[in-house]
Amino acid sequence: MRIAVFGTGGVGGYFGARLAHGGQDVVFIARGAHLHAIQTNGLRIDSIKGDFVVTPAQASDDPGQVGPVDAVLVGVKAWQIPDAAQAMRPLIGEQTIVVPLENGVEAPEQLAKVLGAEHVLGGLCQLSAFIAASGHIRHVGMEPYVAFGERDGRPNSTAGSLRQAFQQAGVKAAIPADIQVAMWDKFIFIAAVSGVGAVTRSPMGVYRSLPETRRMLVEALQEVFAVAKARGVNMPDDTVEKRLAFIDNSPPGVVASMHRDIVEGRPSELRSQNGAVVRMGQALGVPTPVHSFIYTSLLPQELRARGELQF
Repeated sequence: MRIAVFGTGGVGGYFGARLAHGGQDVVFIARGAHLHAIQTNGLRIDSIKGDFVVTPAQASDDPGQVGPVDAVLVGVKAWQIPDAAQAMRPLIGEQTIVVPLENGVEAPEQLAKVLGAEHVLGGLCQLSAFIAASGHIRHVGMEPYVAFGERDGRPNSTAGSLRQAFQQAGVKAAIPADIQVAMWDKFIFIAAVSGVGAVTRSPMGVYRSLPETRRMLVEALQEVFAVAKARGVNMPDDTVEKRLAFIDNSPPGVVASMHRDIVEGRPSELRSQNGAVVRMGQALGVPTPVHSFIYTSLLPQELRARGELQF
C-alpha cells in the first residue's frame, strides 16, 4: 500500500515506521529539523518491542509533491486537525481512506467537513511514545494497537488491506463492529488520565494509588461514560470498571501526552479532551464537575502556552 503519515510525532512516527519496516510504501509528512533528520539519517525507533531504523525513509513537508495515496494516517495533535485537513487535500484520491489516530472523538467529523465523509473513517490507537530527538521516536509503554472502520459500520476493502498491512508489520489492528463505541472507550480512558495526571502533576502509579486522587480518577471516568450514553453511544455497562482495571495494570510511570505537553509548556489537547467533555456535557445537560475543575484549572497555562495570555 502507498501510505502517507501526516504528522510524524510519537504516534504517527511509530506506526508509520512499523509499516515501512514491514515493507509498505510509506511517506512521512514532517517539517523542520525533524524532517531534515529523517531525510538524512532515516527514522530511528527505540521501542520496548525492539529497536530499528527506517533508512532510507521517504519524507517531505509538501503533500503536493507526494500526491494521492491509498491511506492517510493522521498523527497530528487534535487541536491541529482543522489546518491539517486543508493541508492534506493533495493526498486524497478517489479511493483514499483517512484514519485519524488522535486522542478525542471530534477529529473524524472535522476531517469529513473538509475532505468528504466518504473518505474519513473513525480511528484510534493505543501507544505511549514521543519524539526523543529529531528523527528519533521512543516507545516507552503500552502494547501498540490501532483500530479503525467506517463510521456507519459498512465494510471497506481499503481498510481491510490496511489492517492486513499492520498485522504483517507486527502491530495488532482491528476493525471493530462499532467504531464509535471503540473511540469512546478510548476517550473515556484518555480524557480521565490526561486530565487527572496533568492537574496533579503525577504519573499514573501515583494518582491511581492515593485515595483522594483515585476518587477523582473514577469520577472523571464516570462523567465521560455518562456523556457517551447521553449521545446515544452503545457503551457496555462495565466500561468504567474495565478501564479502571486497565489503568491499575499499566506501568506506574505512564504519563499521557497531554500531561507531558502541559508540564513542558507546550500547547496541548486540553480543549479537545477535558474541554470537549465539558462542552458536550453542557449541550446534553450532563453534569461534568470533575472535568470542569480540570479544564478551568489548566486553562490559564494552556492560554499562556498558546501566546494568548501572559503571566
